[in-house]
Amino acid sequence: MSSLAPLPTAELTVLGVPAHWQRIDFLSDLHLEAGMPRTFGAWRDHLLHTPAQAVFLLGDIFEVWVGDDATDDFSRRCAEVLREASATRAVYFMPGNRDFLMGPAWLEPLGVERLPDPCVLAFENGPRCLLSHGDALCLNDPDYLRFRAQVRAPDWQQTFLAQPRAAREAIAQQLRRQSRAHQAQAMQAAEVDADAARQWLGHGGATTLVHGHTHRPADHTLAPGMMRRVLSDWDLEDSAHARAEVLTCQASPAGWQWSRQKPSGA
Repeated sequence: MSSLAPLPTAELTVLGVPAHWQRIDFLSDLHLEAGMPRTFGAWRDHLLHTPAQAVFLLGDIFEVWVGDDATDDFSRRCAEVLREASATRAVYFMPGNRDFLMGPAWLEPLGVERLPDPCVLAFENGPRCLLSHGDALCLNDPDYLRFRAQVRAPDWQQTFLAQPRAAREAIAQQLRRQSRAHQAQAMQAAEVDADAARQWLGHGGATTLVHGHTHRPADHTLAPGMMRRVLSDWDLEDSAHARAEVLTCQASPAGWQWSRQKPSGA
């Protein structure tokens, strides 16, 4: 495996599934911003009306996040949704490559728990799932992985966050333009490496990897008894090419069952 995507060195966080959870929802890659009212509305409606007892937001929920000092109207509306949703169900957030700067200072007052990437979701007397945004496993894109390592470094983040918010927003806009140009040239590189996925699963003692990032929703068999389940991105602004999907895990007499559903209200 490339040294750019090593196994996690720290002991993985393990989150146990409480007995009262009967349904769990997984979402990622909504890339929410103020100019996406339909997508925002579907996300809001789903978080507030899903029958799930827990919702996992696995990164890139927001198109850009330049610090927890956000005070604009859109950020306040998002905060209201998360606060209301977490009052009736467990809500977890894992950072993606767009919103990796979102921290506990913003999330904790809303009742949302921030998760490390990766972490393990453990079912009682059942399987273990490895949760990740997925970008660290895209080994065919070394340029992006070098950039990822740079911006995840504490020194870089401290320097960036010390700048005025206007300066941070200008830098973020420039990085977004560079990212879009890079994506247009390297779409095939944005795919999870199967060997790396198997090694991560083995490290976590898990049988299922759930991740986003690639915008290619599908289920892949990695090995006998070992699955990779990829989350969908969301974009409901263009009705001719609308897409939005929630991966659910539902308790049943036969055990936990996986399915893909349209979000509530979409």
